[in-house]
Amino acid sequence: MKKEKKGKVWIAGAGPGDAGLLTVRTAHLMRQADVIVYDALISAEILSLIPPDTRTIYVGKRSDHHLVPQEEINQILVREAELGNHVLRLKGGDPFVFGRGGEEAQTLRNAGIDFEIVPGVTSGVAVPAYAGIPVTHRDYTSSFHVITGHTRKGGLTRIDYKALVRLGGTLIFLMGVTALPEICTKLREAGMPGETPAAVIQDGTLACQKSVRSDLIHLPEHVLEEKIKAPAIIVVGQVCALGDECSWMKKRPLGGRQILVTRPEERNRSFAESLRSLGAQVIGLPAIRTKELKKEEDRELIRKAISRISKRAEAGTAWIVFTSAAGVDVFFSFLKTERIDVRSLWRARFAVIGTGTGKALERKGILPDLIPDVYEAGELGNTLAKKVTRGDLVAAFRAREASEELFPPIREQGADCLDIPVYETFAGVTPAWVERILAQFEEGKIDAVTFTSASTVRGFVNMMDGRMNLKHVRALCIGRKTEEEARSFGMWTITSQEATVESMIETLLEAETI
Repeated sequence: MKKEKKGKVWIAGAGPGDAGLLTVRTAHLMRQADVIVYDALISAEILSLIPPDTRTIYVGKRSDHHLVPQEEINQILVREAELGNHVLRLKGGDPFVFGRGGEEAQTLRNAGIDFEIVPGVTSGVAVPAYAGIPVTHRDYTSSFHVITGHTRKGGLTRIDYKALVRLGGTLIFLMGVTALPEICTKLREAGMPGETPAAVIQDGTLACQKSVRSDLIHLPEHVLEEKIKAPAIIVVGQVCALGDECSWMKKRPLGGRQILVTRPEERNRSFAESLRSLGAQVIGLPAIRTKELKKEEDRELIRKAISRISKRAEAGTAWIVFTSAAGVDVFFSFLKTERIDVRSLWRARFAVIGTGTGKALERKGILPDLIPDVYEAGELGNTLAKKVTRGDLVAAFRAREASEELFPPIREQGADCLDIPVYETFAGVTPAWVERILAQFEEGKIDAVTFTSASTVRGFVNMMDGRMNLKHVRALCIGRKTEEEARSFGMWTITSQEATVESMIETLLEAETI
């Protein structure tokens, strides 16, 4: 976002946790903000959507613990806006439903800071829905009521239990799990029958969602047995009896599973969307990021290689090789920047390592001439060696640190080989984000980690920096080399039949141990 003399603040709801419940407006603001100020209730999946270069400020707040007092949060928003930043205040659920968004808006108005409110999906409706509980049903109730279960200082409460019981609607208590015994007792004292169906739902809308359904008398006992803890909501009413009949969340093919995707960020979107469409919760942890090489000596090397290819292309003795979609994109970006017409490479043939890279090439208007049956650098080299003759020119445009298995069989055929680095890889996330991922592992919330190359395995291991036992990682690998790399670090592995993300998804669907 372009900075102005004085910035602006967007107070936005991030919903209850499932990234699919983000509003379009909030998702857009997450990509555009200079600074994002967020709470503890923002899920790891949603946080993984924040661009890695965006500055974030954690002001974690739960009902029983405030890392940063509300007054200080208010001042952070004012201070960042006065520095000219566009600030996104990201809050769980809806900012005006027990989110203290009104207090923040008042502070900003008093300070003369421009702001907008972006409503979010409130957990009071979404979480019961993910547990199969409709908050209204014409056979049971025509109203629902959302109440804060959090008491004021001194243990006092503003709840008029008799009035709530007289209303006869579904009662939804937010931030009330620690006060559950009192809530159930007060409702019964106010005249609600003890056999009234009730439920408590922990981590609603997330893969680790956990729920207990019972009645007012036995609910506190069952919640204690199941070790339910905050964040959780309480639902009381006849509609809770529909939980089994309307259950749907974990019936999806990958429902209830959280997958960590280490693919580079720019290649991650379609893979993550496919997993989410099958019910998985997806956390992005790009183990590596790619960066185009722009030093003059690197670009001169590319120019000379293209010049040699263009001279040999017309005779049909030149091959251009790509081992990744990133290589394709950088190569054609170079042609555009240097004003090199692709027609100068007329009759050059193209070889790619797999269908994913092939599709990237097709998007540039070129169909690959060769794809090996096994999508590995060594197999690409063996397959290409059967096509080249002595004196042919084979130029590979790939990462600075790439597999050494590609060229030996090609050189044995007498071909002239050029290995041209066009991009490099580096760590994909910040240390703070790594800490958040480590916490997810410690809590047992990561079901599988996907690796699409040996370099993503190494990047992941480097980020963990010896702070976790890698034997606990269940690795879904795209191919043999990736699997070998993962196993070398002690990970439990399963490998897709083909080296494609589509095959990885099929393998995940068929796996009984992930």
